[in-house]
Amino acid sequence: MSTLHIQTKKRSEFIDITRDIQKAVNSQKINEGICVVFCPHTTAGLTINENADPCVKKDIISHLEELVPEDKPYSHSEGNSDSHIKSSLVGSSLNIIIENNQLVLGTWQGIYFCEFDGPRSRNVFIKAIGG
Repeated sequence: MSTLHIQTKKRSEFIDITRDIQKAVNSQKINEGICVVFCPHTTAGLTINENADPCVKKDIISHLEELVPEDKPYSHSEGNSDSHIKSSLVGSSLNIIIENNQLVLGTWQGIYFCEFDGPRSRNVFIKAIGG
C-alpha cells in the first residue's frame, strides 16, 4: 500500500492526482489487476472526470455548492455539514483496472481528490491488487 499526502489550499477544490496514483501502481509492480484508491476523510472524496478542460472541475464545484450550500441551518455544529454531504455524494473510494502496469482510464479522464473543508493536510491510500 502507498500513501499520498496532499496539502489543500482552498475550502473546495479538485486536485488531479492521476500521475501520483500511476506512480504508486508502478512502485507496487502490479502488471494486471485493480487499483483501489481510498480517502479516509469525512469531508473530502474522490472522483474520476475530465482532466482536459479546467472548467469542468470548476463547474462541478460550483454546482455542488449550489446543491449543498455552506450557510444552511444544519444540525451539525462544526460549520462543515455541507462538506460531509458533498463527500457522501462524491464518494470515498475508486476502483481502477490495471493493464500492463497502467491505469485504464478514458482519453480525457483524470483522478481527482475532492476537498470540501480545506485548507487541510490529507491522505489518500492506494493499493494495487494483482489478479
